[in-house]
Amino acid sequence: MRETASTVRERRPAAIGEASTATFLKTYLRPLLVGVLAGAFLAAIGALGTGDMPFVPRVLYWMALSALGAVLGNTIAKGVTWLWPDLDSTWPRGLIIVALLTPTFAALVWFAAGRPTPTPRVVGAYLGVTLIMTAGMTTLMMLATRRTVTTHAAPPEAPPPRFLERLPPKLRGGEIYAVEAEDHYLRLHTSKGQDLILLRLSDAVAELEGVEGAQTHRSWWVAKAAIQDARRGDGRAVLTLKSGVEAPVSRAYARTLREAGWY
Repeated sequence: MRETASTVRERRPAAIGEASTATFLKTYLRPLLVGVLAGAFLAAIGALGTGDMPFVPRVLYWMALSALGAVLGNTIAKGVTWLWPDLDSTWPRGLIIVALLTPTFAALVWFAAGRPTPTPRVVGAYLGVTLIMTAGMTTLMMLATRRTVTTHAAPPEAPPPRFLERLPPKLRGGEIYAVEAEDHYLRLHTSKGQDLILLRLSDAVAELEGVEGAQTHRSWWVAKAAIQDARRGDGRAVLTLKSGVEAPVSRAYARTLREAGWY
């Protein structure tokens, strides 16, 4: 029996809510896994004088603390993104997260250890260990959750992308296929050939807004319309452009591009 339109409408909010909840929980799953692994490492080395504890309680102690710290760190990261949504640079965001998380997590570990007398030596030890831990976990999470930088097609009435003004005369009027970073230069791949210009890739991607494309590798941006073929081998993907040039897809961006239908 077919469902009525009203029945579908009644079910839709619940489905959306369930999807939102699943997405929310999924964002905390990876930090929890990283926290558990970090806790196992701290237990193995007997951090902060816990080497005399029996092994199983020590592992449970550090895993629980590290998992809690991972949840706290992920929450702080979301707060940083909310407060500074335009802060696109990865490492400044990471430094802010570490600066906020370290004293908070140090206080958490201090309370869990029974609040030892806060002498300068004790404070230094707790801050030092938690700084190493939070910096390591933040770095791992940033590498594991690196976002694909994308550009979007502009509406018909929009002005042309600013990047087109940087094209050398011999490439003017050509279709942009890709931009490849080479040291301090960018190699431009177009329908009229190649050339080099002096510019950072991050600046080029910002000026390419208006052309549908994405960063496929830390040193490559590719226009979606320029892709002629895609293949996978040895766990990596390679995009073949209309010019025959092959652009790599790094593992950090592969899943996002695949889900977006690039290959």
